[in-house]
Amino acid sequence: MTEPRFTVETAMVLAEVAHNRQKDKLKRPYREHVLAVGDALADFDDDIRIAGYLHDIAKDTPITKQALLDMGVSERAVGIIERVTRRFQDDSDNDEAVMLHIAQDHDATLVKIACNAHNSMPERVRALAEKWPDKASTKRYAAAREVLYKAVPRGEIHLLLQRINPDLLSEMDRLAD
Repeated sequence: MTEPRFTVETAMVLAEVAHNRQKDKLKRPYREHVLAVGDALADFDDDIRIAGYLHDIAKDTPITKQALLDMGVSERAVGIIERVTRRFQDDSDNDEAVMLHIAQDHDATLVKIACNAHNSMPERVRALAEKWPDKASTKRYAAAREVLYKAVPRGEIHLLLQRINPDLLSEMDRLAD
């Protein structure tokens, strides 16, 4: 008898449960973010989608790489999660270095574009600017997109943005050329 496979649906449930009580900077349920990122990757394969749902699990929960592997998450999906998790980067204080590291891997870049796009939703950007007028997180997201959009085919970026943040499509046209 074969072991049950770790599915996209299992990843959705794990993401929801693991982030259940967490709140984002605006005090909104954090699970909404991880679910939106995973949902945005619906046009891609299961490993990419699983990594999308679980992209912040190593950052924000006590769940380890080994625990994910023991649950049946594929090596590939775990590798994507590791690549997009800042604390696993050698130069984690340098935003550009982190984005360049992510951009070396097609799958990780797709997950990071989805994450960035959700964090760059117009209503979120406005709310963050109102709450912290001196903080330049939106500039950081825009700078990351300049690196990420050059690392994967434009059609794939379009699929992601169309699902998660169509407001970024015009910026993509400018940056992806």
